[in-house]
Amino acid sequence: MSQAVDLAAPAEGAAARRAWSSRQIVILLVIGVGALMVSLTQSLLVPVLGELAVDLNTGSDGVAWLLTSTLLVGAVAVPAFGRLGDLFGTRKMVLVALAALVVGSLICALSNDLTWMIVGRSVVGLSVATVPLSISLIGVTLPREHAGAGIALISAMLGVGGALGLPLAGVIAQYADYHVLFWVCVAGGILAIPGIVLLVPEPVRTAKGRMDLIGTALLGGAMLALLLPLAQGESWGWSDPRTVGLLALSAVLLIVFVLAELRIKSPLVDVRTTARPSLLLTNIASLCVGFALFATLIGTATYVQAPEATGYGFGKSILVGGLCMLPGGIAMLLLSPLSAKLKPRTALIIGSLIIAAGFASRIWLTGSLFEVILGATIAGAGTGIAYAAMPGLIIHAAPRSELAAANGLNALFRSVGSSLASAIGGAILAAKTIDLAGHALPSLGAYQLLFVICAASAVAAALLALVIPTHASTADAALPEN
Repeated sequence: MSQAVDLAAPAEGAAARRAWSSRQIVILLVIGVGALMVSLTQSLLVPVLGELAVDLNTGSDGVAWLLTSTLLVGAVAVPAFGRLGDLFGTRKMVLVALAALVVGSLICALSNDLTWMIVGRSVVGLSVATVPLSISLIGVTLPREHAGAGIALISAMLGVGGALGLPLAGVIAQYADYHVLFWVCVAGGILAIPGIVLLVPEPVRTAKGRMDLIGTALLGGAMLALLLPLAQGESWGWSDPRTVGLLALSAVLLIVFVLAELRIKSPLVDVRTTARPSLLLTNIASLCVGFALFATLIGTATYVQAPEATGYGFGKSILVGGLCMLPGGIAMLLLSPLSAKLKPRTALIIGSLIIAAGFASRIWLTGSLFEVILGATIAGAGTGIAYAAMPGLIIHAAPRSELAAANGLNALFRSVGSSLASAIGGAILAAKTIDLAGHALPSLGAYQLLFVICAASAVAAALLALVIPTHASTADAALPEN
């Protein structure tokens, strides 16, 4: 008989004392490597965009499509691959996603042309679905006493990869050609794929039905219409007809998507299940935490690289700017499994409040590089705990037959939060500037306003977590006992 399992609760009896086997560790390692490589792609190019613009003979708008193309394709791939995983096999779709990472990165590694680079990065966008799929795969592959820690670690990779991508790119930008960044992703994917093929079993599929092509098209169109103006709004102008029109179109498509899903027998997203407070509040809280994470990235590296004449910057190199993110990434990696020892809702509350504390310190502590790194590290630690808590909340509320799709939707909310942070943060930093030798640079007040918004977003996530229902899950399957 199936039963709900609390991923955050420690196992009891003999199971609690059962040590990790070498096979379980290797399974977690190979899945984790794949998830980390995909997460790295989110921030890996940020420090080298200037070099790419020169080498590819294009402007900032052209090179920005190397990030935007991945974001847009990923927004469509995440929910689609999640549902395909439920219907045809989670492990199979993880392999497809990782294959996209290898192929897309290989195209970029061998290219010196902007068009082909964008094509490669678009293919890489398909791999964004790897992390939510991996969360579902770990949950039904590892025994229940280890699944919580494994899921927490994979979930935190979304933040760890983003934080580690900046220092890695900084090192490579300073000492090697930027093409090495793509070869790193190729190598990581090639290492992960054989391990998953040989060691990770395909879970028993419980979902029935067909792929919802209409729902996929509607949700994909809505996400494209939402994320494209968020990515391009600063260059287009927020009052530009394209920006306003696409945002309006996104709202219309989302409404049509919901109405259509309510009528389809085998929907891409079970709207009635997703509307349950336990799932809906978790996803909105995920959006808030995703906002805070990305703002940490854009509000730290560029901050310390700003000239000392700004009154707040330290005039450091790209490498140092990236290294300032490294302690936060390590904190995410170390603390995420610890959050599995807490109830998921408790972990989300604690993690969100730690994020808020980190950003609050950034508002007032501006006198030294150490203070900046400390604030970013505190925010990173909170992000690791909060991100690790979310899959536990999803598993409590989502049926087993919709688990991969539910994790995919949660990852999509995090991505939308990061896109909002990029758009809002970019607008704030562009609006509040100081003139330095004829160049407009963000003012200290601009960064402080961004940090206030991030702290408020994290507090909002904690408040949302407080009202997430804690009643027994309606999930229809337990984790494996093996």
